[in-house]
Amino acid sequence: MTRLLLWLLGGALLGGIVHLASVLVLPSLASQDAYTRLAALAPVNTVTPIASPSPGANLMPFMDPAFVMAVCRYDLSKGPLGFSVPISPAYTAVSFYTRTNVAFYAINDRAAGRRAIELELMTTQQRDELPGDEDVTAADRLIVESPASTGVILIKALVAEPGMLPAAREALAAARCRPR
Repeated sequence: MTRLLLWLLGGALLGGIVHLASVLVLPSLASQDAYTRLAALAPVNTVTPIASPSPGANLMPFMDPAFVMAVCRYDLSKGPLGFSVPISPAYTAVSFYTRTNVAFYAINDRAAGRRAIELELMTTQQRDELPGDEDVTAADRLIVESPASTGVILIKALVAEPGMLPAAREALAAARCRPR
């Protein structure tokens, strides 16, 4: 009886290890990740609006129809990126993801406290190369360090009621994502 329990425990342990390893490895082997899906739609370092979700035709999973969205696929290999988006009437949020879908920063209009969310995106190495200018303080500009040189910026503007749709689309159309 003890021998049978040891075999069952060993089998369950081995099965758990195989399951955990496959769950951790499969995302890196996926060929249709968000960055790849957006490659055909969005050029690099350009803000591109995403079509509103419809039944059976979502570009990305779990898209919320109450938001108007835009993306910027960024590439920091040639230098830092300047990013800005005006605040929409209801709510605006910006999320930053690496090429491997790891979220590393997010900010919304309430945290920005201004009429626009403006920041500079750069790698740690690019940040280290910045001159140590005492006149430029953290209040003057927001610098976000990306752990990878490529990734995706997701911009979302809430459409609280149908009449706010044009204003939300205008805010996203005025967003900029350019090398500085």
